[in-house]
Amino acid sequence: MPRKMSLFSIVMLTLSAIIGSGWLFGSGMAAHIAGPAAILSWMLGGIIIGVIALNYIELGTMFPTSGGMSQYASFSHGPLLGFVAGWANWISLLTIIPIEAVAAVQYMSSWPWGWANWTQAFIQKENITNLGLAVVFLFILAFTLLNFWSIRLLTSFTSLISIFKIFIPLMTIIILFITGFHGSNFQTAAGFMPYGSSAIFTATTSAGIIFSYNAFQTTINMGNEIEKPEKNIFWGIVIAFGISMVIYTFLQIAFIGAVPTSRLESMGWHGINFQSPFADIAILLNLSWLANLLYLDAFVSPFGTGVSFVATTSRALAAMTQTRHLPTLLGQLNQKYKTPRRAMVVNMFLGVIMVAVFRNWSALSNVISTSTLIAYLTGPITLMSFRRHGTNLKRPFRLQGAAILSPVAYILASLAIYWAKWPTTIEVFGVIMLGLVFYVFYEFRQPSNRKKLFSSLRGTRWLFCEMLWLTIMSLVGSNQFGGNGWLPYPIDFVFVISGSLGCYFMGIQDSYTSRETMVAYELNQQVKIKN
Repeated sequence: MPRKMSLFSIVMLTLSAIIGSGWLFGSGMAAHIAGPAAILSWMLGGIIIGVIALNYIELGTMFPTSGGMSQYASFSHGPLLGFVAGWANWISLLTIIPIEAVAAVQYMSSWPWGWANWTQAFIQKENITNLGLAVVFLFILAFTLLNFWSIRLLTSFTSLISIFKIFIPLMTIIILFITGFHGSNFQTAAGFMPYGSSAIFTATTSAGIIFSYNAFQTTINMGNEIEKPEKNIFWGIVIAFGISMVIYTFLQIAFIGAVPTSRLESMGWHGINFQSPFADIAILLNLSWLANLLYLDAFVSPFGTGVSFVATTSRALAAMTQTRHLPTLLGQLNQKYKTPRRAMVVNMFLGVIMVAVFRNWSALSNVISTSTLIAYLTGPITLMSFRRHGTNLKRPFRLQGAAILSPVAYILASLAIYWAKWPTTIEVFGVIMLGLVFYVFYEFRQPSNRKKLFSSLRGTRWLFCEMLWLTIMSLVGSNQFGGNGWLPYPIDFVFVISGSLGCYFMGIQDSYTSRETMVAYELNQQVKIKN
């Protein structure tokens, strides 16, 4: 029997996924957008993803299955919604693999050592060059090979690398507080909130904050590969998420305090735009040893996250094949190592294509955040649908106050999508809708499936209405979020919330029993609850 992941291993895997390139770039980008108020952006991002995660913890413990995040929506609303949610989630996960490779290559291009001058050719005008793209491919290949054989190799690697990834950010925080912290920076250059409250929300989505916290789903997607999933899914997420939220918030505080005050007074926060934020700060503080260590970690942290997400992304793609709307060969596990090798290879080549299209970290992080949030919209609705129609299901973890927390999670996800700004919203919606081409193609291959297609539209109409509503809001909303300014800030928030709540209640009403629901009940029967 294959070895299953312990609580320690799942915490290390999740931390390895969360603490990736987000800490290397996010603090600098958030401060550039919102100034010292970026601290609130990290707290807000943590609250948004934390509330969403609570919904998925209940679902994950109810239905422990690999790639579960790509299946839950189909359990309550049929195969079409399951496919759309799985497609959106897979797009976001697929993009994480190349963005971590891009982060590592981008930092390599700024290595200060004389022998490394050749790495400068990897980046030109902030974009990956063709030579850099070849190096990105080598990184993605290495990520894939470490997942290719077994869970044992993956857990051994991530447990080791996670310790290093936690130590370096913590040491950076301490060193910056001791050697170069200026408390006056929080009031210099127009004060704590120099660009208004709207910048706090913009930074939450656009500075990679949502992207940084997103990796909690690593635990959910491992499903039945976890030892004692009925309790370890909950504790794995809570422990890893709590540690990462504290680290990210203090990193932002340390970064703001470490920026040279003279530079801040002359340029303002919009003028603070470091290519390698923490390493550049270390060099300005004459801490060359710390800068060298940060350049090394800029290689290690993205590497660990990339390795973790090859596992998550391959299982998400394999799970989507169970609805028979993608080639079933992609879902087959290797008999010896129990890993979805074909899915890994496909993801590897698609990841390289993603970098060829979106050639910098910022563009990739925006795609990830928005597509992730679209997938997350389905979680609260699925949870409340099973609260109404699945009262006899076993729940190892029961979310207290779900009647309030579920709509709150839905509203926060909708607002965060809106904060991504026009035209990012419509661009990502277009990529999501592209997945429907595959779904319809497979449905119409068999005439008997056409009736099922039309019946499953009912379970999906609420999400189409939500995407249409957010598209309209992004177009007509306030200038602060890329709209035409027909709805001023913060009145635009009221409209987004009102329309999204309507879609939320429509979604709960539109749940129905399908073949996938029966699969959910079979999975739930495997759950063991200890008194």
